[in-house]
Amino acid sequence: MSSSFDPRALAGVDLSRRRFVQGLTVGAALSAVGMGSTALGAIMRQQQGPQTLRGTRFDLTYSPTKVNFTGKDRFATAINGSVPAPVLRFKEGETVTLNVTNNMAEDTSIHWHGLILPSAMDGVPHISDGFKGIKPGETFKYQFPVVQSGTYWYHSHSGWQEQTGAYGAIIIDPIEPEPFEYDRDYVVLLSDWSDEDPARIYAKLKKLSHYYNFRERTLGEALAEVKEYGWKGFWARRGMWNQMRMSDRDISDVTGYTYTYLMNGVAPADGWMGLFKRGEKIRLRFINAAAMTFFDVRIPGLKMTVVAADGQYIEPVTVDEIRMGVAETYDVIVEPSSEQAYTVFAQAIDRSGYARGTLTPDPSLKAEVPELDPAPILTHGDMGMDMSMMDHGAMGHDMGGMKGMDHSRMGHDMGGMKGMDHSRMGQDMGGMKGMDHSKMGHDMGDMKGMDHSRMGHDMGSMKGMDHSKMGHDMPAEKNRKAHIGSGATGYGSAQPVVHAKSEYGPQVDMRADAPQYRLDDPGVGLRGNGRRVLTYADLRNLGKTPDPRDPEREINLHLTGNMSRYMWSMNGIKFADAEPLRLKFGERVRINLLNDTMMNHPIHLHGMWSDLETGDPDHIPRKHTVIVQPGARISYLVTADAMGGWAYHCHLLYHMAGMFRHVVVA
Repeated sequence: MSSSFDPRALAGVDLSRRRFVQGLTVGAALSAVGMGSTALGAIMRQQQGPQTLRGTRFDLTYSPTKVNFTGKDRFATAINGSVPAPVLRFKEGETVTLNVTNNMAEDTSIHWHGLILPSAMDGVPHISDGFKGIKPGETFKYQFPVVQSGTYWYHSHSGWQEQTGAYGAIIIDPIEPEPFEYDRDYVVLLSDWSDEDPARIYAKLKKLSHYYNFRERTLGEALAEVKEYGWKGFWARRGMWNQMRMSDRDISDVTGYTYTYLMNGVAPADGWMGLFKRGEKIRLRFINAAAMTFFDVRIPGLKMTVVAADGQYIEPVTVDEIRMGVAETYDVIVEPSSEQAYTVFAQAIDRSGYARGTLTPDPSLKAEVPELDPAPILTHGDMGMDMSMMDHGAMGHDMGGMKGMDHSRMGHDMGGMKGMDHSRMGQDMGGMKGMDHSKMGHDMGDMKGMDHSRMGHDMGSMKGMDHSKMGHDMPAEKNRKAHIGSGATGYGSAQPVVHAKSEYGPQVDMRADAPQYRLDDPGVGLRGNGRRVLTYADLRNLGKTPDPRDPEREINLHLTGNMSRYMWSMNGIKFADAEPLRLKFGERVRINLLNDTMMNHPIHLHGMWSDLETGDPDHIPRKHTVIVQPGARISYLVTADAMGGWAYHCHLLYHMAGMFRHVVVA
């Protein structure tokens, strides 16, 4: 495998023992052998976080470095000998120079995640203009003006190096005073570490996609369901999942079976530590720098006031918990009112483990670590099914019964689709064969004369449907606004979609029947947990929307995959076979993302902001990474104000080989 990041190239442990090993760190080991207070004090100082570098000139060096997070020595891809890499502190308005030297035997790179800069400085080999990676023994000079402020991060965009330690935080101090006050400022960087070679992890997933999932249903659970619901109820609940060869426990591809979850590079047994004095306001800059893990973050006993999302100020919103997709950042303010310790608790979305830290006025004080929440279970709604078509009386608690549902509408290649004439779905309509569907506008004037009767598979349930809403999966503008509403959508009425011809093939084993806007949905595992969870519906830009123009056109991208073969794609086309997405410099474009899979996908567009449509066009929040929930849809606006080549991809590392596009702005 090439060490330069080219998505084309990414084409038995005892569990109780694993739980122990995950928490065994150097600090704990030193305590066990009676290490003196001086050495232990040094360890505690290290737990404050990695070194911070400031200024306008930085020298960064890649080298293989020995680490021990689990009781076993392994080599990491370290920057300046540190995992995580040093915190880089810039100043808005200045120009920074970063000399990156490669002392490894393979190519490397650095991508400055979320920073607005010239394409040649973005750091993605063979995508960024003129950049081919940093060869062994060479030094590459990154130089760019700093045009923003806030919390960001940086990481390698070569091979598997991000998974093996090549990541760090970026803090950019603003020119103007910030719109909130605080007394202390901590970076809280979350990540996932495995002692396994990432190439081995990927190979296992390719052979058995649920290799790391130890939360599958058991015989005992099946017997309990039979006892509670009877055989008929049991099969109503389970039959559909079995028929689709899918699991409602399929939450994370890679889990705590192999991962140790780190907070500022510290394993859970010791935990990172941040000191405070009673009455202080503490700013916590949360960064999810994991390769594959979504984290649900909370601090029991403390409310968190969220003041920035992906580096951009938002109207403050107070919550108990935040779901952080891979690559997202959130800044929060907390105010401890008493001299006690508080646990900063970041549990993995599948509840297979956690990272933790302690906010404390005294290093000797510790706080109780909460129990992990119950493991999430997907519902049919999470698969983008049109629940209005089901016989709810036969559905059980998780809406498992499918009686009365028209299976032919599900698009899962099930028996109900046998014999269906897919050519009648409107994918090849006239001269549309081979057409770049990403360039198709919202109203598609040349479709006015089209025979809409051929679009619906002659399904009775679709008679009388407003076919104008079917134009390549985009609801009419008035309907889209009705979905988004004045602030959120919840589980509002779903829109049937027409899937492109490219989505019918070996790359795709599921197609969402009715993906919905779910901006106010906290997500699987967080619904109804009694805590106030941040949602995208809560995000409002503190200032006015910088570019209030309506979009000139729309691009639809379905997030697609074949779980059993572990293949990922967009619109059923893997990156190696895809044409670039082309944007005209200066245009305003709406991108509609529709998730046809059972996984959450954090989608990252390089070089330009993703202006998330939440229902308030005057205060659109700006993000660099957007979570698309299973079976859901989301939309955002992009101003194509950055010339050159840009990467656009799912930020789950093992999805990136296929769920990736090259964007060209010209």
